[in-house]
Amino acid sequence: MALNKQTFITRTLTAIVFAAVMLVGLLWNHWSFFILFSIIHFGCWWEYLKLTEKIHHTSFHIYTKLGLMLMGYGIMLLFCNNTYSIGSYGLKENLSLPVSAAGFVLLLLGIFQPNIIRTKAMLMATAGVIYISLCWGLMMDLYQHTIDVHIHDTVFVFNGSFFPMIIIFSIWINDTMAYIVGSLIGKTSLSKISPKKTWEGTIGGIVLAAIIIRFAFLPLFLNKVDTSYLSSLFTSLIIYITLIAAITGTFGDLLESKLKRMANVKDSGSIMPGHGGFLDRFDSLLLATPFVWLYVQLFVK
Repeated sequence: MALNKQTFITRTLTAIVFAAVMLVGLLWNHWSFFILFSIIHFGCWWEYLKLTEKIHHTSFHIYTKLGLMLMGYGIMLLFCNNTYSIGSYGLKENLSLPVSAAGFVLLLLGIFQPNIIRTKAMLMATAGVIYISLCWGLMMDLYQHTIDVHIHDTVFVFNGSFFPMIIIFSIWINDTMAYIVGSLIGKTSLSKISPKKTWEGTIGGIVLAAIIIRFAFLPLFLNKVDTSYLSSLFTSLIIYITLIAAITGTFGDLLESKLKRMANVKDSGSIMPGHGGFLDRFDSLLLATPFVWLYVQLFVK
């Protein structure tokens, strides 16, 4: 496919603004991270329910929508540790259950409204609890992991945004490189679901993401530390996470493309020019996060 300069410029400018907002949320403190992903949580849910309605030619009552979103948000809050507390009031201990209960009540009220409830549509809508809320809950959990890195005689403790940053940067770089490589040399279509994606772009994006994360991201993140002294184990950890995020993120993008095709829409939303809506921007992250989380649980903790 030919490289469309105007599209590339629009996407790039939007991406810069988007990246600035994301970086503030990721790096400021744990509350900015929580607020950022709370907004993303509800934005993804709203668009997911709109797609579900279009796919099944139905309409959910507002109580049903709010109920599902709040039940999911209660699950996300379950992954907040003691860091997310104000005095003795913890989000997990004091807010998760009431939010879920309120969501359940609203869901029941919505179901018993005088509107037609389609079973398949409701099952798909409920799946959003796993597809969206659980994934962002796992992202909250990853934010609370720490890892110790020994360089020379110094121990560096990475916590907070380290794992989320690797995942997000891996996906950003993979998407950008896949688009550029695919635009320049892409010939073989990857899938009928997304005809513009090519095998050449996909493979190029994954490989370049691993290279750039290793030789550009790590030195930048570690600042003035001589990264040539990094252990092979730590380096392998970063590369594996990058590969997992890039590969599963590609499938996440294809999954959302399938949903949009079923709903007969181009974008899930229009909040970001050139990028669409929340689901368009975070579809890769939604699928990559649980796989990276599983890898961390099995091989890092």
